[in-house]
Amino acid sequence: MPHGILENWPIWLLSVILVIAAVIDGWKLKVPNWITFPMILIGWSAGAYMHGFAGLGWSMAGTAVGLGLLLPAYAIGGMGAGDVKLMAGIGAWVGATATVYAFCVSAVLGGLIAVAMVLLRGRWQHHSAQFFKIVDEILVIRNVDALSAIAAERKSTMMLLPYGIPIALGTIAYFAWAGMLL
Repeated sequence: MPHGILENWPIWLLSVILVIAAVIDGWKLKVPNWITFPMILIGWSAGAYMHGFAGLGWSMAGTAVGLGLLLPAYAIGGMGAGDVKLMAGIGAWVGATATVYAFCVSAVLGGLIAVAMVLLRGRWQHHSAQFFKIVDEILVIRNVDALSAIAAERKSTMMLLPYGIPIALGTIAYFAWAGMLL
């Protein structure tokens, strides 16, 4: 096995888990708990095993950051809980800072994929109008429960993006760019 893979086994293992999660999300529009919960728990355990209590704290902080980054979108009905837990699992493995960078790359890729989906299906007019309506609702309504109810009503009229896919692609792209895979 190449030296980089052995030395960076946690990142390679996490990348494989992310690919599996993305495939399942693309297929079923759901990231299952049997992936996310063990991912978080094993990330905490690995952090503690490799670096003691400091590693556990670092891992738990990453988990909190991963949750915090996507929880607002989940709260207003913009994504599923599995996506939030997937980002928390990333945080458990790589800590807070790398999780923020992975999230940023994933968000950009997610936006590009969403725009491509809309353009390829010829639905730009409909979805751009809905986008601006959603932004207006967030700014005006400011009530999480009301926004979530509106999102649930609107769901059947929107194309759904299995967000586990951009999370996996963006995170692995960040790992490659940051030299974490080699």
